[in-house]
Amino acid sequence: MTALKSEEGGCHCGAVRFRVDLPAHVEVEDCNCSICAMSGNDHIIVPASRFELIKGADDLTEYRFNSRTARHLFCRVCGVKSFYVPRSNPDGYAVTWRCLDNWRALDATVTRFDGQNWEANAAALAHKSKD
Repeated sequence: MTALKSEEGGCHCGAVRFRVDLPAHVEVEDCNCSICAMSGNDHIIVPASRFELIKGADDLTEYRFNSRTARHLFCRVCGVKSFYVPRSNPDGYAVTWRCLDNWRALDATVTRFDGQNWEANAAALAHKSKD
């Protein structure tokens, strides 16, 4: 098994904080679906077992659209989406790369994902939420 390192992050105002266990090298998804493209959300998909909400559960608000499977979670104070439950991986979390405290220091590869053609490409992400 790959060694994991605990990283923390959160929203802009600090009301929402989380911890996530990541491998030494991460793959960041640069998705062009409507919501990711409009919000500039580049994210790292992880299994739910590697994600922990440290604080701010009461400060989260949720937005769902289209299939209503993805749970877009935003801080109700500052409006930042520091993580969400993606449609492609409803058993995991997509952590917003730049919401990690040390995102610049991570060894990362940014990979383009064609979310505009989601139905044809989603299966390529399914493995990311598995332990």
